[in-house]
Amino acid sequence: MPGTLIILMILCFAINLNAQKNPYKKQVKELNKYYEEARYNWEVPGLAIGIIKDGQVILAEGYGHLDVRKDGPVNSKTMFPIASNTKAFTAAALAILVDEGKISWQDKVTDHIPWFRLYDPYVSENMTIRDLLCHRSGLATFSGDLLWYGTDYDREEIIRRARYLEPVYGFREQFGYSNIMYLTAGEIIPTVTGNSWDEYIEKQFFNKLDMERTITTTTDLEKFSNVATPHTDFEGEVIAIEYLNWDNIAPAGAIISCVDDVLKWLDLQLNHGIYHGDTIFTARRSKEMWSQNTVLGVSSFVEENYPGMFFRSYGLGWALSNYKGRKVVAHSGGYDGMISYTCMVPEENLGFVILTNKNSSLYNPLAYKTLDVFLEGEEKDWSEFILGLIEDGKERQEDAEEEREERRIERTSPSLDLENYTGTYGGELYGDAIVELKNNELVVQLAPAKKFKGTLKHWHYDTFEIIFEAFPSLPPGFCTFILDAYGRAAEMKIDVPNPDFDFTELEFLKK
Repeated sequence: MPGTLIILMILCFAINLNAQKNPYKKQVKELNKYYEEARYNWEVPGLAIGIIKDGQVILAEGYGHLDVRKDGPVNSKTMFPIASNTKAFTAAALAILVDEGKISWQDKVTDHIPWFRLYDPYVSENMTIRDLLCHRSGLATFSGDLLWYGTDYDREEIIRRARYLEPVYGFREQFGYSNIMYLTAGEIIPTVTGNSWDEYIEKQFFNKLDMERTITTTTDLEKFSNVATPHTDFEGEVIAIEYLNWDNIAPAGAIISCVDDVLKWLDLQLNHGIYHGDTIFTARRSKEMWSQNTVLGVSSFVEENYPGMFFRSYGLGWALSNYKGRKVVAHSGGYDGMISYTCMVPEENLGFVILTNKNSSLYNPLAYKTLDVFLEGEEKDWSEFILGLIEDGKERQEDAEEEREERRIERTSPSLDLENYTGTYGGELYGDAIVELKNNELVVQLAPAKKFKGTLKHWHYDTFEIIFEAFPSLPPGFCTFILDAYGRAAEMKIDVPNPDFDFTELEFLKK
């Protein structure tokens, strides 16, 4: 009898060990099937997903292809830009300096960058590091992003030009997502440490976490194989597009990584700054980064469609919300042709990362499906639901395009001969745009950004349609010339309707 008991105990122990090795086999199997079906339905060439639960990596997988033009499977080591998921690294780097007593969250920005200026002297003098990190500068979401996107301006020049941006809210009044304020936060690091942002991030995180396939610049991509290609939708097809260098905005979005490495980062986060027994930043700093600083509204749509979500806010480098009774700490990242998402549910010791190689909202249904599987309760087909919303959006976009055509006044001519629109136009915020006449057509070149070049096709009166061909993700826009009292071209206004870049805030006066 005792021998039988011993055998039974050994068998039970073996079964328990096996369960520990693969405790979420059922959930992973369900998710794998869902991820691949959704990728196909969303026409995303490739994606990679990793999940860490209770300190154990339970999924690190790739789906689809690196590039639509050739074979090459995605896996957990495939590198993707993580874009704005970089912001959490910048916040954590500053948290280390807070731990070391070298800075505080309440330090004035001018304590470290004396020449920092914004739209108002009071704001310039009282903006703190915390303000930079929680998006409450008073600027509109994405305001000024054309200062860095595709330009040859360096980090300092971008920050200096930000003083010409106009606010849309009062200081600390409302959330306005600002990449330029995160750039400013990142540039505090070299003033305190003597290391560039890039060097400090590599030293404190990439090296300490053994993130061997993580970099801060596209110029290092040539050292690696197994790199995903960016894609976008264009004229009914999915096309590959080129990488764009983001060195000048790096602290806000330049990191390129892979699932295996990001899971190490999430492990550090879920352990409140400790990685394999080493404290990188303290639990106190972790709590501060995960605490509400700027309130975001909860729309009626969110209330209706996301069960029990009653708060949304921004911490320091992380977006905060609740879902099914748990706190969710997450962030998305959008690079041209790549979308990423990281998410943690601290109470469940759960974290996951989603990396995709197309301009697509696929991460959203995959994220909520993942949450549903682990948080249990009512589930819905998020992929089908959000695809339906996108189809509705396409119909509205088609209606808007039809309305755009209907507003066009046919059989009109420009007020001036084309050569009289040529010249240099500019303003203090952005710099110059040059209009030239080539082959009897007007061509606009934005001087700070060589790729922003477009031919003007007459639309009506003194308005011309413009397409920036180097950026297929941008729709057609308009370039309108304003005449002065003498009938001369005095100003040019560019408007390219899109959710990311506000061309209308750029001033182009005739020089």
